Amino acid sequence: MKLAANMKLLSILVPCAFLVPVLITMSSDLKQAWNSEALQNVKTVFIGIFLEAAPFLLIGVLLSSLMQWFVSEEMVRKLTPKNPVGGVLVAGLLGIIFPICECGMIPVVRRLMHKGMPAYIAVTFILSGPVVNPIVFTATLLAFPSHSEITIARMGLAFAVAASIGLLVYLFVRQNPLRRAKAAETEVKTHSAFKMAHPPKHDDHDHNHEKNWLSFFIHAGDEFVDMSKYLVIGALITACIQTFISRNDLIALGNGPVASYVFMMGFAYVLSLCSTSDAFVASAFSHTFALGPLISFLVLGPMLDFKSTLMLLSTFRTRFVIGLSIAIIVLVFAGSWLINLLV
Repeated sequence: MKLAANMKLLSILVPCAFLVPVLITMSSDLKQAWNSEALQNVKTVFIGIFLEAAPFLLIGVLLSSLMQWFVSEEMVRKLTPKNPVGGVLVAGLLGIIFPICECGMIPVVRRLMHKGMPAYIAVTFILSGPVVNPIVFTATLLAFPSHSEITIARMGLAFAVAASIGLLVYLFVRQNPLRRAKAAETEVKTHSAFKMAHPPKHDDHDHNHEKNWLSFFIHAGDEFVDMSKYLVIGALITACIQTFISRNDLIALGNGPVASYVFMMGFAYVLSLCSTSDAFVASAFSHTFALGPLISFLVLGPMLDFKSTLMLLSTFRTRFVIGLSIAIIVLVFAGSWLINLLV
């Protein structure tokens, strides 16, 4: 095993060794490019996106680890409503109790699904939680102090879209959409069999408690590394897009009854802002776009952006993520257009 690991490492290091002379030769050009204004902007935007999302990801990972060791499968099953409509309604309002950004929501939901939470409730929680929570509600009110209808429309549409997609998942998704569903089921069965074969002794209470806390931190660290790599890739690509594509050119594409919605939804996807701060960015467009496009920006962004897409793909099957993305786009577009028509 150790020899195989060393050979794999050697296969990576050998090509890198050939790059050293090239990098030395191009050092002056690389240094100039590294210090260019565009690259400085990429670094600034990247650091801003990462630092904005990392605390929420860490909170989500810690909650996920707590659930791994202190929440049993039986507890999740007892707390899950049997009625699908009731389950969707409860999941749509869970963000009020757990105000977590979309980056921290995915590891929490993944752990809950491993514990037995149905997919339709988990998806509803993922979509509604980053919007329907007191922090985002307050931030949106502060960003639009004289337009409370924007805050109400944002909360209402986010809840409606999340609940609708949750019911669609209940009706049409028959298989577990998690990537590692079979491995998780095998792990749970093995763990249950081990507990039945080796019941815990009262004398080992302190030892087991220490082991649980050690496992808690190990699990949290592993999950943070696993999820943060997708956050880093998403933040880096988003920073490049924001730097090298002119915002004025993008706004020029948004002139039109349909194009304005497409632009604002695409803009939300590309910017990949945290749901606690995107309202302040949307307020800069309040004199350029009507209510509908602004709502589409505020609702789609927390549900679906570039970095969260990568994190969803790391958790769920590709086909499921594609179907989920299409449903979000269609429902957000239709709902924001209807709000613009009625208000």
